[in-house]
Amino acid sequence: MSPVPVSGVTIRRLMTGAGLVFAWCALWGDAGIANLASGVVVATVAIRSGMGTAGVGGIRLRPLARFAVLVAADLVVSTVNLAKEILTPIDHTDEAVIAVRVPVETSRHLLMLVVAITVTPGTAVVDADPDTGTLYLHLLHYERRPQLEEHVRELADLACAALPIADPASEATAPNREESH
Repeated sequence: MSPVPVSGVTIRRLMTGAGLVFAWCALWGDAGIANLASGVVVATVAIRSGMGTAGVGGIRLRPLARFAVLVAADLVVSTVNLAKEILTPIDHTDEAVIAVRVPVETSRHLLMLVVAITVTPGTAVVDADPDTGTLYLHLLHYERRPQLEEHVRELADLACAALPIADPASEATAPNREESH
């Protein structure tokens, strides 16, 4: 069953708009009436302008929820680890910048991945190459490299599963059909 548009409004657009308004209010740190109203305006302009993908793909709630839970857990664990590091008199850090390769298909979700990694204390993306699928990460504890590489790949897989994007080449050659959800 495909979503029935009501004057161009689909469930996907509503969810995208709600997400953009939420992000707008989060950036301002306040969900007041003025921020909600301006967030709706910004979201409407962004959606109407056609920024981003051409509405292909969809939103898969289970992988998106798993992604969100994983990032939230990262925030808690990383904050506790960083607090311990700050409060201990001995410096246990072994800082490094490493290259982590993710599937090239993840390039369309690179911003989501970069933000999820960078918001966690103790790790930051210093550069990203979408052509090769390489993220350059600064980390405080080099000995955690294998776990971090696996974790980044898991986040990338969840991002792709949560927000799948149809291949434009296959969309152009495929017969005109409605997308099922």
